[in-house]
Amino acid sequence: MPAAAVEASPAAPAVVSEPVAPGAPGAATTWSSAAKTGVGASYEAYVDGQYKDGGPTGAVSRVWFSIADGVLTETMYGLIHEAQIKSLRFALASDAGLSLEGTDTTERTEYLDVDAQGRPLSPAYRVVTTDKAGKYEIEKRIFTDPDRNALVLRVTIKATGAAVTPYAILEPHMANTGGGDFASADANGLYAHEGDVHLALRPSAPFETASAGFLGSSDGLTDLKANGRLTHAWASTGDTAGAVVLTGALPTIPAGQSLTRDFVIGFGASKAEAEAAADGGFSTGLDEVLARFNGTGDRLGWEDWIGSLTDLPRIAQQSTDGGKLAYASALMLKVQEDRTHAGALIASLSNPWGDTVDATNSSTGYKAVWPRDFYQVAMALLALGDTQTPVAAFRYLPQVQVRADTPGNTGATGWFLQKTHVDGEVEWVGVQLDQTAMPIMLGWRLWKAGLVSDAELQTMYGRMIKPAADFLVTGGKIGILWNDRTVTPPFTQQERWEEQDGFSPSTTAAVIAGLTVAADIAKASNDTASAARYLAAADDYSKKADARMFTTNGAFGDGNYFLRLSKTESPNSHAPMGDNNGQPGQPQDHVVDGGFLELVRYGVRAANDPHILATLPEYDDQTRPDLTRVRYDFGPAGDATPGWRRYGVDGYGEDRTNGANYGIGGVMAPGQRGRVWPIFTGERGHYELARALQSGGAADLTAIRQTYVRGMERFANDGLLLSEQVWDGVGVKPEGYETGAGTDSATPLAWSHAEYIKLLRSLADKAVWDRYAPVADRYGK
Repeated sequence: MPAAAVEASPAAPAVVSEPVAPGAPGAATTWSSAAKTGVGASYEAYVDGQYKDGGPTGAVSRVWFSIADGVLTETMYGLIHEAQIKSLRFALASDAGLSLEGTDTTERTEYLDVDAQGRPLSPAYRVVTTDKAGKYEIEKRIFTDPDRNALVLRVTIKATGAAVTPYAILEPHMANTGGGDFASADANGLYAHEGDVHLALRPSAPFETASAGFLGSSDGLTDLKANGRLTHAWASTGDTAGAVVLTGALPTIPAGQSLTRDFVIGFGASKAEAEAAADGGFSTGLDEVLARFNGTGDRLGWEDWIGSLTDLPRIAQQSTDGGKLAYASALMLKVQEDRTHAGALIASLSNPWGDTVDATNSSTGYKAVWPRDFYQVAMALLALGDTQTPVAAFRYLPQVQVRADTPGNTGATGWFLQKTHVDGEVEWVGVQLDQTAMPIMLGWRLWKAGLVSDAELQTMYGRMIKPAADFLVTGGKIGILWNDRTVTPPFTQQERWEEQDGFSPSTTAAVIAGLTVAADIAKASNDTASAARYLAAADDYSKKADARMFTTNGAFGDGNYFLRLSKTESPNSHAPMGDNNGQPGQPQDHVVDGGFLELVRYGVRAANDPHILATLPEYDDQTRPDLTRVRYDFGPAGDATPGWRRYGVDGYGEDRTNGANYGIGGVMAPGQRGRVWPIFTGERGHYELARALQSGGAADLTAIRQTYVRGMERFANDGLLLSEQVWDGVGVKPEGYETGAGTDSATPLAWSHAEYIKLLRSLADKAVWDRYAPVADRYGK
C-alpha cells in the first residue's frame, strides 16, 4: 500500500467515539445528477456468447460506475441497474471553513489510457477537482477491478492554499434504494449492507477517525457543516435501517503539500466477501489491476476489444475531432451492456434529473431495456465491426417479447415490451409498433452480414420474428397490467416518444421496413404465405401513409407538411393531441417533428419525395414562437451547429419559468419544456447524405461532415459523453447550465452515441447505414 505524503497534524480536540448513531431512519434521499462526464466497467469476454466465469478474461466483474460534477456517483453491482452507492466525495475543512467537492469545486474529466492521437482506449478516468477559492486540488483515478467485484479510486489531494483536513464522505444506496441500509465504520474501512448485498471500502492506510451515521442527523457531513470538524464518531447505525452516510477522516495536509490515498470498494453477498474483493485488489497491486483493466501488453482488456473493431479506424476518419468521440462512443456503447444477461443493452447509466428524484423506492431510471434504443445501439456496434455483441443482443430479444407465458399476460402476443429490467422483468407495457419492428430489422441485417446462419434465422423466425410480424399486421387486444387497449396497426398506441397514440411517420417507417424484411425472412424459412401477407400489409401502409399523415391545410407555412402524429385517418381534421408533460394538447397540425425523415432513412421514401421536401421548411422554421418551434442553431452564422427538439410543444425538460428540473415530486408543471437533442443533428445528417447521394452530389459530403458530424462533436462534454438533451437557452437557465451543453436529463445517452457512430459509418460507406435495400427497391424510388 502506498505511504502517505504527509504525517498527521497535531491533534485537534478529541473526537467523541460512541457505539450507535442516533437519528434513524435519516432524511429522505434522492439519486444524483444525471449529467455524467464518465461511466465505466470492466471489459469481459464472452464464453459461447454468454458471460461466464473462467473465460479469457477470468472471473466476470459486475460493477459499473459513473462520474458527475467531478465526484463518483451512482455505482452499480449485480445487474446493471442495481445501484449500491449514490456518491463518494471529499469534504475539506480549513480555517477558512468547509469546502465540499462537487459543490465548491470545478472539474475536468480525462481518459487515462489514450493512443498517440489522444483517442480513448478504455473507460478509466483521471478526474481533477479544483476548489473555487483556490484551497486545494484533488486528482482521482477511477476504474474497476476486472477480476473482482470491486472499484478502485487512487486519490491525491494537494493543499494549494492553507492547510486542509480531508474527509471521505460515502453515501450508500444499497439494493438500489436510498433507505433501508445498515452501516458501520472503523479505521480499517467503511461498511454498508442491505439484505444480502454488502460493500466494504478499504483505504490504503487507516483512517484517522471513521463514523457511520444517519443522513441529515448524525452523519459526518452534517457534523462537519455544523462544527467545521468531526466531533462524533459513531461505530455503527445499529439495528435500525435507514439512509446512511459513512465518513473517513484523513490526515491534515499542510499548505503546499499533498497526500495520496488509495481506496478500493468491494461488493459481495457478505461483509467477508466484500472485504475480500477490496483486499484482493491491494494484493494484486493497483498498477497491475489498471493494466489488466486496460489490457496492456499480453493482458486481455479494453484495448483488445477496441482493437477488434475492424471498422472503427476507417469510420473515425470521417470525424472532425481526430476520432476522439468515435472511440469514446464505442466504449460507451459496450460499457452499457449488462454483464449477466449478454446482449442486454440499456439506454443510459443514469437516472434523469436524478438529484431531485426520490430514491426511497428502487428505480431503474434509464438503466433498462427499450427495444427502440436497443436497436440503435446494436446497429451502431455492428457499424463499428463488432461481430459478437449485436448477435448476443439479437439472441437476447426473446426475453423481452410478449408471449402467452409472459407473467400477467392475458392478451395478444408477439409485440415487444415498452421497457424492462435486463432480466426481463416487466416495467412499462405500452405498445410501440416501432419497438416490435426493429428486432426484425436487426435480425435481417445480421443475417445478411453472415453473422446469423440460415438455420438460426429459421429458428428465430418461428420463435420471435413471425409472432412480431404477425402482430404488425393484425395487432390485437392487449392484456397486461393496466393495458387493455386494442391495437390496430399501423395506428400505434405509442409513437417513438412514448406519449401519444395515432399514425406516426417514424413508427410507420419502421413498421413498413420491418414487414418488408420479415417477408424476406419468411421466404427463406419456406413460409411463402406469410411473406405475401407481410408485403401486402406493408404495401397498404405505404400507400396510405401520405393520406393519413400529410396535411394540406396545416397552420404553418403553406399548410403542406407531415404531422408529428395524425390522431385520425384525416390529417386535415385539426384533431386535438393529448396533454403531455404539463403541456396542454394542441391541434395536431400545430405539432411538427423530424419523424418524417425516418421514411427516408429506412428507404420507404426517396430523399427528394415532394412531401418530404415540403415538410423541411416547417421543421426548420426558426421564426415560430418557442412553443411550436423545433429548430435551434447554436453559434455564429456561417459556423452554427444545428439542433432540433423532439417536437414542438414538448414538455419533457426543465421548467422555463424557474429553471427547475423536470417532474419534481411527480408533478407535471406547465412551464416544462423539452430541449434540443443531439440525436436529431445526426438524423438530419443522415437525411442530407441520402439527398446528396440521390443527386450525385459527392462534393456535399464535406459539408455534411462539417455541419452534422462536427455539430454532434460540439455537443459532447469534456469526458466525450453525449447527452439526451442540451440547453437551448430558452427560459430561466438552471445553475451550471451552458447553451449547447448537456442538461441533467441523461448522459451518456446510448442512442446519441449510436447515432453519431452510424453517421460516421454512413459517410465512410457513402450509403445510409440504416437503409434497407428491399424497402428502398419496393417503395423508395
